[in-house]
Order: sequence, then C-alpha cells, then structure tokens
Amino acid sequence: MVIVVMGVAGTGKTTVGRAIAAQLGAPFLDGDDRHPHANVEKMRAGIPLTDADREPWLASLHAAVAHAIARRESLIVACSALKRRYRTALRGDCRGVRFVYLKAADAELTRRLTNRRDHFAGPELLASQREALEEPDADEALAIDATWPPDKIIAFIRREFGL
Repeated sequence: MVIVVMGVAGTGKTTVGRAIAAQLGAPFLDGDDRHPHANVEKMRAGIPLTDADREPWLASLHAAVAHAIARRESLIVACSALKRRYRTALRGDCRGVRFVYLKAADAELTRRLTNRRDHFAGPELLASQREALEEPDADEALAIDATWPPDKIIAFIRREFGL
C-alpha cells in the first residue's frame, strides 16, 4: 500500500509521514525533496507555484508511487496534493494508493509556519495554498485534524486502514 499524506503547508505531513513509515517499516518519500531548484526558489520568495511548475514534480512522485505498487512494496509519501487533478496524477492507474488529508485552522498553520526553521515554505504561501486546495471527499481521503498529537493521528490511520 502507498499512503500519501496531504494538506497545505504546516499541517505536519512530513512529521506524520516519517513517523508512520517508521512504525510500518516502510520507506518515506518527502515530496518537498523532489521539487526542482526553481520551484524551491519560487516558494522561498513567497511566490506560489503554478500547475505547470508542479507538473514534472507530480510526474516524479507518481513514478515513485507506481514503482512501489509494481513491486508490491509499501511507501509513505508526504505531498500537498492540493487539487483533485494532482491526486489523480499521483495515483495514475495504480490501485492501493490511499490519501490522508491533514487539516487545521489557518491561525494554527500560520503559527506553525512562522515558527518553522530551515524550510522554504513560509506563512506567506498559506493563502495561495488554501485558495488552490480542493478538499477531498470522504471517499477520496481520510480526513484528520492536524492538531491531534502525531501518535494519535498515526493510531487513527492504522486503525482506519487496518495496518
């Protein structure tokens, strides 16, 4: 199974993704690490990415997802996956891809992003990410309150996905 932990900046995708990967003994792929340098520089400058900016990045992540599925391996991916078409691109025609949608109020996310160090996505990107976000339906993703402690989030994911 491939689990994609999604949401806007500051929801804890990397924290939750790393922790669940460690518990399951699965590899972890942080989508932020696959962004081309130009994307990182745009975001560092507070400039939102366009769909064209995201296209090769999403293709790279899909290749990793497809590779894991083809080899019947588990993989945990942290990726914003803001729009429905991005989630479709990530999944492609692969079965066994599950999405976990972390969500929180803007005030909490702004606090987290303001206090975060050594990351290119700051609080100035939150508004554009919220604007781009197409919240997944319940049949598309498991929605979880990102303000829960990570261990509670992970326990919920494991219970809901039977892991």
